[in-house]
Amino acid sequence: MSGSASNNREDWRENTLEPVIRRFPERRERFQTDSGLTIDPLYAPDDAAGDSDESGRGIGYPGEFPYTRGVQPNMYRGRIWTMRQYSGYATAADTNRRFRYLLEQGQTGLSVAFDLPTQIGYDSDAPQSLGEVGKVGVPICSLEDMETLFDGIPLDRVSTSMTINATASILLCLYIAAAKGQGVGPEKLNGTLQNDILKEYIARGTYAYPPRPSMRLVVDVFKYCAEHIPRWNTISISGYHIREAGATAVQELAFTFANAIAYVQAAVDAGLPVDDFAPRLSFFFVAQNNLLEEVAKYRAARRMWARIMRERFGAQDPRSLMLRFHTQTAGVTLTAQQPDNNLIRSTVQALAAILGGTQSLHVNSRDEALGLPTEESAQLSLRTQQIIAHESGVADVVDPLGGSWYIESLTDQLEQAALDYIDRIERQGGAVAAIEQGFQALEIGESAYRHQQEVDSGDRAIVGVNRYVSDTPPVGNLLRVNPEVAQQQAQRLQRLRRARDNAAVRASLARLEEAARSTDNTLPPTLECVENYCTLGEICQVFRQVFGEQQGELAF
Repeated sequence: MSGSASNNREDWRENTLEPVIRRFPERRERFQTDSGLTIDPLYAPDDAAGDSDESGRGIGYPGEFPYTRGVQPNMYRGRIWTMRQYSGYATAADTNRRFRYLLEQGQTGLSVAFDLPTQIGYDSDAPQSLGEVGKVGVPICSLEDMETLFDGIPLDRVSTSMTINATASILLCLYIAAAKGQGVGPEKLNGTLQNDILKEYIARGTYAYPPRPSMRLVVDVFKYCAEHIPRWNTISISGYHIREAGATAVQELAFTFANAIAYVQAAVDAGLPVDDFAPRLSFFFVAQNNLLEEVAKYRAARRMWARIMRERFGAQDPRSLMLRFHTQTAGVTLTAQQPDNNLIRSTVQALAAILGGTQSLHVNSRDEALGLPTEESAQLSLRTQQIIAHESGVADVVDPLGGSWYIESLTDQLEQAALDYIDRIERQGGAVAAIEQGFQALEIGESAYRHQQEVDSGDRAIVGVNRYVSDTPPVGNLLRVNPEVAQQQAQRLQRLRRARDNAAVRASLARLEEAARSTDNTLPPTLECVENYCTLGEICQVFRQVFGEQQGELAF
């Protein structure tokens, strides 16, 4: 082993590192990130970009273009991220009780999980809903359900995120109407609508109509909110579900931003000035296990978005250039084996999101590989965020890993690899055309296959699954949805249909159909429909009649 200082990295590698490796081989022949990027044993200043230049490729300062180090100059020193635990199950009344409990425990924002029928546009008593009512989220069929969901929760003082896509415009109208019932005008509402339909065709599958008319509904939301709900985030462009389907971090960035480009271009083509709607665009990313790659991913994402908006779309408002995002820890990493291990996984993932500068965070619960989270496990997930926020010290400095030669090099590599993917998508005609050709789904499928091969071979260790395996005792006190929920929901719907003004229902649905067949914005007639207690399924049926229905997968 060398006893003198090396003059450069190559000297160090040859004279100090290699002799040791010959005697004591490293654990692996090749080290790499989860995206397959090679990890060198050491990083030095020449691996990292310098200060920000005109290209926006450098590091810069927080609160300034290209926002690599954060969208706010003081980040969490001024305000801790929003702690927003994702919740919804059984009935609107059950979920309302969970919302109240989480708010009492210190949660600072609401995040609504909807059941599968609500996500794809069917009422709870439809044949297609059999066996799915209230299982993975709350069923919302009418204004009556939405009013129950937020009963006693002041919508002018609570920020609400709704994870909903195919039926997003309808759920937004239901939320507006419920707030109106509380005496709260739309100008006072604050929250986020996921409204990201393109990733449904790529990775998740909860679509209702073909891609192009679905894009029209997304733009209708942009237009309506720009005029009526100025504080509402009109879309949360999601890499989360893309990554959960098996994508790498590079693909998560690339496919998310390719979709974002398509949304912005569609809005601009519809006549909206970019700075009128771009400040209310938001994003949704996953936090996976590879802590340092995830931190670099978020930093690369901010820089990419700032450059895309300034260089491609000519945005001038600084708010249009700032990437604001919510993060959720990775559901796909939760294991039924040794479920207490999930506490450690979700803590590492939460830390990655915070070190990477997220604006909002949900931490998954230890028991979610086995069932819906209990109140106890949901509280523990919230406490994970609170301990990191108030006891770890990581919220006391802006971009604490900024300047790490490895982090800066990895940020650059992730950005360049993602931009190369976006170029490939652009050459196919953009995100929608690439989706219709099956490009993204095929790429994700190949990545997922490689990942599973690594797990099966043991090259990728999953603690408690293929390494350090032990018997796991049964987990008790799991939350189970009462099987009578569907019957109770169907009975409520039947009472609603008998009690409402059905002449007004028919008239408002007819006006909605007229708007859908024209180029008019569909939100005003949709709002009229929900205020007349038309059901979600009835409204979606109008859209299906006009737009057609997406049957199964796209023709890849």
